[in-house]
Amino acid sequence: MRARTVMLRNTGAAISPFNAFLLLQGIETLALRMERHSDNALQVARFLEAHDAVAWVNYPGLESSASHEIAKRVLDSGLFGGILSFGLKAGRDGGSAFVESLELFSHLANIGDVKSLVIHNASTTHSQLTDEELAQAGVPAEMVRLSIGIEHVDDLIADLEQALARVSGR
Repeated sequence: MRARTVMLRNTGAAISPFNAFLLLQGIETLALRMERHSDNALQVARFLEAHDAVAWVNYPGLESSASHEIAKRVLDSGLFGGILSFGLKAGRDGGSAFVESLELFSHLANIGDVKSLVIHNASTTHSQLTDEELAQAGVPAEMVRLSIGIEHVDDLIADLEQALARVSGR
């Protein structure tokens, strides 16, 4: 019994009032943020799908996605999330150069932030693998993953456009 009381005294039986306030603020605005994440991601996915420097786009909100019908059924809110991936025609080297060319996106491996994040796994988290090993792991060498934030979508697309232009030599 004493160990339990010491733990409660040291850690508290409840979170601090300020932490509770922050948690509540986050929960109260979650629906709005998710709408913005999803709306932005769909617009970015459509932009990338139409871009000539992009080989493919993986986002369930796109009608061209193999998982679109399932996503529409399962995600009955119509929100497809803020994560997407795409392949650069410039390949492995292009992915690294693309990430370095971005100005608004933060180069981080985590996802789900309010700010937009980018990672090219073949040159970071999976850099020790060959192209063949990447393919076996389901991580194409040309793949870039985006976690789309809540910034204005025109700013996100402008940043992607300038980085794609640099990578494709335009």
